[in-house]
Amino acid sequence: MYVWIWRHLPGPTAVRVLEAFILFLAVVALLFFVIFPWLEPYLPFDQVTTTG
Repeated sequence: MYVWIWRHLPGPTAVRVLEAFILFLAVVALLFFVIFPWLEPYLPFDQVTTTG
């Protein structure tokens, strides 16, 4: 998959590295601002109990 993305990025190597980094940041932003907030109500992490 990563090879396919690398081959389809235009430009020389330095530009490809910059484009890959920007693509990575876009995916991380999509996860943090869209996917994780949508998924959070379905996860049971807020129902933590401890007994002492």
